[in-house]
Amino acid sequence: MNYTLNQLQIFLKVVQTGSVTKAAEALFLTQPAVSIQLKNFQDQFNIPLTEVVGRKLYVTEFGKEIAQAAEEIVNQIHSINYKTLAYQGQVTGRLKISVVSTGKYVMPYFLSGFIRQHPGVELVMDVTNKEKVIESLENNEVDFALVSILPSALNIERMDLLQNKLYLVGNSQNSEQNIALEDFEKIPLIFREKGSGTRTTMEGFIKHKNISVLKKMELTSNEAVKQALLAGLGYSIMPLIGIRNELYNQELKIIPIKGLPIKTMWSLIWMRGKKHSPVSELYLQYLQKAKAEIIEERFSWCEQY
Repeated sequence: MNYTLNQLQIFLKVVQTGSVTKAAEALFLTQPAVSIQLKNFQDQFNIPLTEVVGRKLYVTEFGKEIAQAAEEIVNQIHSINYKTLAYQGQVTGRLKISVVSTGKYVMPYFLSGFIRQHPGVELVMDVTNKEKVIESLENNEVDFALVSILPSALNIERMDLLQNKLYLVGNSQNSEQNIALEDFEKIPLIFREKGSGTRTTMEGFIKHKNISVLKKMELTSNEAVKQALLAGLGYSIMPLIGIRNELYNQELKIIPIKGLPIKTMWSLIWMRGKKHSPVSELYLQYLQKAKAEIIEERFSWCEQY
């Protein structure tokens, strides 16, 4: 057999994501490149590693065993790299963070300075919906999670990073200047998918205000909602943090309405009692010292709204 480390890493990512397309996105490769390497890897085995049923990819039992072995090999390679850097006096290790999808507008700014200071640290950041973020935290698959709604069922510790404000938003050209609460049953509302923190917050507002909503659309990402608003398909309650450019370019506008904005908090959370690695402990120390400066430098624009 003559498989490469690259093939092991690609196969492992395909198994973890359950999709060639998602693996390609996670590895910043094209889908054909991943497919070719996956085929080359498969060609070295007489037993199928994966199978496609109804356009869905499944990993065989043999494939799962190979994936487990591949993960052990990849971890050993990381260990060698870490030890080499540590011998040279650099901080090394992995920092694994799971982030709710809208948090992608927040988390990178609280990471960039730390990664620049410690180039030996490998960052693994998974951006997904709230349910999967909480699941990865509960399963101890990550060091930290970034959320805007704290999970009530988990015993956690937290560090608050930044206020999160949600407004009613519409297209600058086609939207009404003023909308009253009773008008909600007349306007098309765009929701995030179930499991999204933004969806939970939006539904909580509607329920609290006893609003009737008759027309609604459901989309699976903040970017998809934004594009629908830009196209004039309706209105949505959105986090301010994700629409900065569109507000500056006067493509979207905030529509004043009683009871908004909704204010929550972006918080970095971890399981209570978790034994932090040296890297994650160092990262918490970094945030304690640097977060006020990061907020002032990167997020002061939020104060004008």
